[in-house]
This record gives sequence, structure tokens and C-alpha cells, in this order.
Amino acid sequence: MSEMSQTPNQQWTMNKAVLLALVFLAVGVAGGWFLRDMQKPEAAPATAAGPALQPGAAAPAAQPTAAELKQAADALAAPMIAQLKTSPNNADLLTNIGNLYYDAKQYSAAVDYYGQALKIKPTVAGVRTNMGTAYWFMGDADRALAEFNQALKDSPNYPNALYNRGMVRWQGKSDGDGALADWNKLLATAPQYEGRGQVEQMVAEVKQHQAGGKAK
Repeated sequence: MSEMSQTPNQQWTMNKAVLLALVFLAVGVAGGWFLRDMQKPEAAPATAAGPALQPGAAAPAAQPTAAELKQAADALAAPMIAQLKTSPNNADLLTNIGNLYYDAKQYSAAVDYYGQALKIKPTVAGVRTNMGTAYWFMGDADRALAEFNQALKDSPNYPNALYNRGMVRWQGKSDGDGALADWNKLLATAPQYEGRGQVEQMVAEVKQHQAGGKAK
């Protein structure tokens, strides 16, 4: 039996699958408006010899470098960017490109595409929230808050903007009262919010922290 040759389209599909695996190995499949990315993971205990593996356990998979993530994102974004030549005002396409770069932790590029999308559809709270979150990861808490403020001006009860603004107020500005205001409003206006339990836990932690400070 002769070997089957791959068409260019098949080859691209395979390449795309490999690139997607590379990107999402590092960042995970993003859902919603990337709220999980706002949480600071707990630091794992370290030893001089490094983390110990249980007998028979596989070694941790090597994580892609920032350069590899950028290369993957650029390759995946290329066909979408090509579409912009014929659809330059396609806000959804611009948003999708921004999401791709966000997933690959290329936050500056993500902000650029989110910004272009918002010039076309300026009141989309989800895109505005994502852009604010990208600014946070770029180290600009003030710009992040400005974007969340605008998102909530356009959609006053937008849950993810309330969640993320509370996170930046607490983690970036040490503003416990502001964080509580956002999270309590989220709990009141979105009773079925998927992360409700986590928000309630954060509210309790902030209150405990404030009580400890007053006790001193």
C-alpha cells in the first residue's frame, strides 16, 4: 500500500493542532472571560532538590517558553489576520484574534486587537473587561481599573467586570472596601453566578483581613 500524501489543508490542520496543544498546555483552554487568570496561584512548597515525584509518577511536562507561545499564537492568528484585509471592521474577528493572543499570554498584542474591536463596538462589556484584565497582567492596575469602570458604565451589573475590578482593587490597590462593594454587588445581582462560592470565600477573607487590621 502506498503512503497517502497530505494535502496543504491537511498539513495545516495538523500544524494547527500541534500549535493549539502547545498554547493550551501552558495556559489551559480559556473559558468565559478568563476569570481564573485573575487569581494568584498558591506557591508550591519548594525543596533544595526540587519537587519530589511519587514512585511511578511521570515527570512534569516542559512548559513552552514565551517565544514559543508567541510563535504559536502568530501562526494561529495569521489566517484570521489575513481575513481582516477583506473585513477590516469585523469586530468579532478582531476580538477572536485578541482572545488568541491573550490565551498565549501576549497581552500587548491582545490589547491592540481588543482596542480595534472596541473602536467599532465600544460598549461590549466582555471585550472591555478582557482588555482591562490584559492591562492588569501587563502591570498597569490603573488602566485596568479604567477599563473595568467603563465596562460597568456600559453594563452596570456585568458580573465578570465586577469580579475582576474587585480583584484589582484588592490585589493592586489594597482597597478592601472597594473589593467588597464590587463582590457584594455581584452576589446580589447575579445569584446564579458560577463562581459564587469563590466570591463568597474572598469576601470572607477580606473581612477577616480587615478585622485583623482593626484589632491591632
